[in-house]
Amino acid sequence: MGALGFRSPVATLSMIMLTLAFTGGAAAQQAPPATPSNSSAIARYLMGRIAQNAGAWDVASENLGAVLKQDPGNPALLRRTFLLSLGEGREEEALILARRQMAGEPGGSSFVAHALLVAHDLRAGRTKEAAARVAALPADGMSPYIGPLLSSWIAVGEKDFDGAVKLLDPLSNHEGFKSIRTQQLALIEDMRGNRDAAFQHYAEAAKLGMPLRLTLLIGNFQERSGASDAARKLYRQYLDANPDSTVVEDALNRLEKGGTPAPLVGTAAAGLAEALFELSSALHQEGAAEMALLYGRVSLHLDPGQPLARMLVGDILMTRNRDGTALSEFRGITGGPGMQWMARLRQVEVLRQLDRDNEAIALLQKMAAERPDRTDALLRLGDMHRIAKRTDEALAAYDQALARIKEPRPRDWMLHYARAMTLDAKGDWPGAEAGLTKALALQPDQPSVLNYLGYSWIDRGQRLDEGKALIEKALSLRPHDGFFTDSLGWALFKLGKLDQAVEMLEKAVELEPGDPSINDHLGDAYWAVGRKGEARFQWSRAAHQAGKDDGLRRSAEAKLKNGIVATVKADNGNP
Repeated sequence: MGALGFRSPVATLSMIMLTLAFTGGAAAQQAPPATPSNSSAIARYLMGRIAQNAGAWDVASENLGAVLKQDPGNPALLRRTFLLSLGEGREEEALILARRQMAGEPGGSSFVAHALLVAHDLRAGRTKEAAARVAALPADGMSPYIGPLLSSWIAVGEKDFDGAVKLLDPLSNHEGFKSIRTQQLALIEDMRGNRDAAFQHYAEAAKLGMPLRLTLLIGNFQERSGASDAARKLYRQYLDANPDSTVVEDALNRLEKGGTPAPLVGTAAAGLAEALFELSSALHQEGAAEMALLYGRVSLHLDPGQPLARMLVGDILMTRNRDGTALSEFRGITGGPGMQWMARLRQVEVLRQLDRDNEAIALLQKMAAERPDRTDALLRLGDMHRIAKRTDEALAAYDQALARIKEPRPRDWMLHYARAMTLDAKGDWPGAEAGLTKALALQPDQPSVLNYLGYSWIDRGQRLDEGKALIEKALSLRPHDGFFTDSLGWALFKLGKLDQAVEMLEKAVELEPGDPSINDHLGDAYWAVGRKGEARFQWSRAAHQAGKDDGLRRSAEAKLKNGIVATVKADNGNP
């Protein structure tokens, strides 16, 4: 599950989709962009390609767009500039470029261009034009997967519900699209008023997982069908599993006020938007951020008011370090108080990335004052101060959050854990130890707490065997975690099991090759077993990578100069 709780049904298609989008198929690969006529154009073309590869699509779009003006007949350049414009949310520009592709070289155009123009026609009610575009799609590439979605919702737009259902049949041959097909069937039957069939398909979709959007769709259907108790139960079950879901709180609060809600999907355009939204979210989970962004943009073109689609686009932009654009998307999200709350928390994360801490802090303080029943804004406020080493301010925020908790819940482990780390940074180990113990009492199998407490004991030379046991438990829960592996290696080192320590710390370096503290630990272990040249190499890496950690850098530099005196007695027998 991703941050918004989406399923991931199309892992095997993500790379082929990306390739086809930017190349337009095999024919386009044989026709690279023509060389621009002057050095300035060449420079801007190269800048655009470099920017695209670096994820800076705004810079890429600006530069390649300028080159396209000088070479307007270049199909590969036209296709690439279109995709960049769409990804940047420049809808009118993207539509113009998509039409130019269709007019010049329809067969070599990107599939996303076809999809955008179909979506644009469907949104305007031009179903015949949309159907003609789908009929002209090439039979290969993405047509077998996305073509049925386009055709089906065009049929809905023409009130041909039987045809719409049948048009989705080809997706039954593709396991990866099973969940998307099932949800579309539910929405189509719901829209035509066939409640029994809609209920059956919604139930089938629920068996494949209950992400946030599907929960809202099913609950909305149940409310409109007179099954308010079932909707209430559904919302509460989701909240039990996801207690911080303010969006479902919105739905539950609206239900308790009475009345019948409007359908969440009431038009053919909104239905296709849902299909592309689910496709986009699945691609995002599989790491295909570029394709996820493009189909997310098409989804928003169809239904600009779908808040979770805009949230998804913002999330994708954040992963691509497009923080300024992401902030605009999050600020443009509409919806109830819970949706707005979630969007504002996203804004905080972006403001932090932009080094606009004062704005982020002010927003969190405002949110904390608005909702005295919640602790999440205060927890994030404390985390901001803790990361910035403002320990007094961090503790004040954490303590304020703790004061709001009437009855401890398992999810409150994070608050105790964050507060304990802050106390540890202030030198109050007894207080930190007590906080970590409380966190473990709430979540006995929380790997991060197990590791932190176990490592802290061992690093202080306390309760070595107990600490090692805690770390081993953490590592069993997350066996490929390089930091947990380092902790176990350090525990073995402290216990004198030097050969085992070296082996474990070498594994930790493989898992986290850029972490200076792990390099430092491995250097100590190498020195202890007589591998002094390798020890100095690791200390050198630690000193070089220490960054702002002056203590670690000075320690590593001192060891490079003087070595270390053995502080543990070798015990390489059986553990």
